Amino acid sequence: MALAKRIVPALDVKNGRVVKGINFLNLKDIGDPVDAAIAYQNAGADELVFLDISATLEGRSTMIDMIERVSSAVFIPLTAGGGVNDLASMRAIIKAGADKVFLNSAAVANPDLIRQGAELFGSQAIVGAIDSKWDERANRHRVYVSGGTKPTDLETTRWAQKMIQYGAGELLVTSMDTDGTKQGYDVALYQALNKVVNVPIVASGGAGDLSDFVAVFKSGRVDAALAASVFHYGEIAIPNLKQRLHHEGMVVRL
Repeated sequence: MALAKRIVPALDVKNGRVVKGINFLNLKDIGDPVDAAIAYQNAGADELVFLDISATLEGRSTMIDMIERVSSAVFIPLTAGGGVNDLASMRAIIKAGADKVFLNSAAVANPDLIRQGAELFGSQAIVGAIDSKWDERANRHRVYVSGGTKPTDLETTRWAQKMIQYGAGELLVTSMDTDGTKQGYDVALYQALNKVVNVPIVASGGAGDLSDFVAVFKSGRVDAALAASVFHYGEIAIPNLKQRLHHEGMVVRL
């Protein structure tokens, strides 16, 4: 029996409000995270990702009280992160009610943090988050950190493998090239990742219409598809999306 493909709305939060931008810039206020979480659960979302987008840049940890509010309001799995740079902040996020915590910039700086988290909470609770951008000159996918503002020397697929070796049980991979553009997911990126990793992959960045989800699930062979603005603005209704995926022969939780 194939595992159900998951639809995952993302809640990017800044100063206690849900926001959305294009290519990580020009943020607009969308609303209250708890209201959004409840609405998404009622619409049939399989999971939620909660990201404190300014945490790393501002050098502070994720807003724990907000995770508590969201997790107490919904029962679907919640992944949270943003500014997670030590075991204490990971513990606080899990304790606040998140099922999974994702590590991005801090894992690049200290990969052993992945191992520590996996040993304490289990690999299933540790998500390796990667912001990736195609480097035309170097002809490879490059990893970025600090909310997509700083390039690193890491190549995306190799870094993905390393995160898994350290204990990440899932990967959340955002294509900065397609993020917010609504031109479709970066299928080539996920195909490249699928050749070298065997943990669930969550695709992020680029959803514009129903066919984009079909393409990333079928051609990109990802396990979950994350999106924000198309859900926030009501451009795609999750029940309609799931019906389309079901019609296309995919296993989904209807």
